Amino acid sequence: MTDINGIDPSVPPSGSGCTECDAAGGWWFHLRRCAQCGHVGCCDSSPAKHATAHFRDTGHPLVQSYEPGEDWYWNYDTNELFDSGPELTPPASHPADQPTPGPAGRVPADWAKTVRA
Repeated sequence: MTDINGIDPSVPPSGSGCTECDAAGGWWFHLRRCAQCGHVGCCDSSPAKHATAHFRDTGHPLVQSYEPGEDWYWNYDTNELFDSGPELTPPASHPADQPTPGPAGRVPADWAKTVRA
């Protein structure tokens, strides 16, 4: 299944949370995993929108949800949602005990006012 442009199923995820938010002490609503390089970034409902920024910086078109129980893909190039796709190298999501929004201890009390659901 490595013949799909923008997907490398052999690459592991970059971590259990948004790479940039973790580095800056930020927080996220949901996570997305780049299907090409494994970068984990926060979704567009999150304050920093790092998954979309990663696409703009790299041109990597496909992300997979990095939420427990979800396996859909989003194609930034075509603005298309795919219900499923190739299985990527585990883990398939952030840890199930990591809260949404997350991570624990960094989410402001008024987080719902800043999230676009």
